[in-house]
Amino acid sequence: MLKFNFNKLEMSILSLVFLLVLTGLVLSNLNETFFEEQYVVEDGPIEWLTVIGLLFGAGVSFTRAKRLYKIRGFLFSLFTISLGILMIVAAGEEISWGQRIFGIESSDFFKENNAQGETNIHNMVINGVKINLLVFSLLLISCLVVYMVVIPYFYRKNRKFRFFFDNKGIILPKNYQTISVLLVFAITELIPHGKRAELLEFGAVFIFLLIVFYPLNTHIFNKKHIIEK
Repeated sequence: MLKFNFNKLEMSILSLVFLLVLTGLVLSNLNETFFEEQYVVEDGPIEWLTVIGLLFGAGVSFTRAKRLYKIRGFLFSLFTISLGILMIVAAGEEISWGQRIFGIESSDFFKENNAQGETNIHNMVINGVKINLLVFSLLLISCLVVYMVVIPYFYRKNRKFRFFFDNKGIILPKNYQTISVLLVFAITELIPHGKRAELLEFGAVFIFLLIVFYPLNTHIFNKKHIIEK
């Protein structure tokens, strides 16, 4: 039987995620216009919350890398910094690198090869194939299954697995975080609108923020903890 003990921050983030996702589900059925044009619109509240979550997670990663460099070593800091950089890139992609904010016009290349005519990679179309569908959907889902289900299982069972991921500073999800992602995915699938992806991104980002704050291997960020082989 699974037992979860949440602190106040964990409860706050989980409550925010499911409150906003469920609100989106209700709005999409009762007022589709408001849902599309106000709630999940580009540069709207859901998108900006997603960006804030990514930037906050990046800041935590950079801080940890700096604080633990002398104790954990180069590879640990490299992987931790890389995670922060990936989150910044994701945030930049989310807002098309500030293009709409600053009124920057897309180049001809992006106008011709981007599904929305914006300066970003995830909406690119190459030979009629949407990168968003191929990489950020199918491939991403496969990677998430491995990351959130397969690896944590072997991490708990195998000492060499634990040493490898702990030594590199690769954070892994707890059971409740994996379950939460599945619930967010299930709820957003009930939304009869293509913009449900915005809510899925928001929910996934904030649950990943929980993984950054409270990973399965939280002990690796404790200065006094020795990572054993």
